[in-house]
Amino acid sequence: MRAVLQRVSRASVTVEGAVVGAIDQPGLLVLLGVTHEDTEATAAAVAEKCWRLRILDGEVSCADAGAPLLVVSQFTLYGDVRKGRRPSWSRAAGRDLSEPLYERFVAELRERGAHVETGVFGAMMDVESVNSGPFTVLVDSAELA
Repeated sequence: MRAVLQRVSRASVTVEGAVVGAIDQPGLLVLLGVTHEDTEATAAAVAEKCWRLRILDGEVSCADAGAPLLVVSQFTLYGDVRKGRRPSWSRAAGRDLSEPLYERFVAELRERGAHVETGVFGAMMDVESVNSGPFTVLVDSAELA
């Protein structure tokens, strides 16, 4: 599982002209990708890392600050561009695995007390964000101890 975390002043997701998720205060925009080896335990570990990572202003976490998260599914995080001019998506899990794990990730955050907004899984979305810093980090479950 990969999560790209962007510290934002605000962010929103629009589907077919309607805002479906938004945070209007400092927090994190989380772009989440799922691969074939991921499990519910992976979703829990990555959610915990995202919730507790001290990357907000003042070196505090979302848990410390009660800051919101906007979570957006993004299978393209597993795009492979090593060959040719067209990415391969073979490392990205299909919907049958990725959607339940995306939902598990969101549920794990909410169980920890997080205010979580989301996009619409699998939809064509317009994601807007005002990056603060800018500050962006990658959390990869393959690198978590």
